[in-house]
Amino acid sequence: MAKKDRELKPLDIEETMPHQINAPSFKDTGIEMKAPFKNEHGVIIGDSLYASENSPLENWTDETDPAVMAGDEWVHPTNDIGWNTAENRDLLEEKRKPQAYPFMHPTKDVSKGQD
Repeated sequence: MAKKDRELKPLDIEETMPHQINAPSFKDTGIEMKAPFKNEHGVIIGDSLYASENSPLENWTDETDPAVMAGDEWVHPTNDIGWNTAENRDLLEEKRKPQAYPFMHPTKDVSKGQD
């Protein structure tokens, strides 16, 4: 049975890619989530399935030049495992606006005497 050509699916839930358990949220960072795309080799990049009928990885031989998979066309801008590194998570946190904690008063310690 031949594999069906995968479709590009809708994006996200609140600026996250929920298929990766440790994927960072881009919400409130100003970085817009990008949809998966099909590169010039017919390989879908950014859908997290990682296997594509047209991928050189699926058709690797001793004659395959690894450079065929080099370049930006093989890296998704927002759905890449590199975002899971501490350094890239810090970049996202720097872009995120600070959020007030719920039930906090700016000048009164509402937890006084509660411990």
